Amino acid sequence: MARVRVASFTISLDEYGAGPSQDIDHPLGVGGEALARWLSPTRTFQRTVMGTAGGTTGFDDVTARGFQNVGSWILGRNMFGPVRGP
Repeated sequence: MARVRVASFTISLDEYGAGPSQDIDHPLGVGGEALARWLSPTRTFQRTVMGTAGGTTGFDDVTARGFQNVGSWILGRNMFGPVRGP
């Protein structure tokens, strides 16, 4: 049986993974992008997602572990937008 690992998932201190009032203008909810604001300056994000050099390292670069030994990423249709229905 395959193993499943959840990595690179940001939640707020009150245990929400997105902001409130998700709609077409706010695909991560109102203020939802603030949950991952810490991620974009990291070296892993800059190299892996943006294709650029530089970025912070150390504790802020915990995202490097999220890319290790990953065979695939599973993204739900409601991950980046308010898609509902069948």
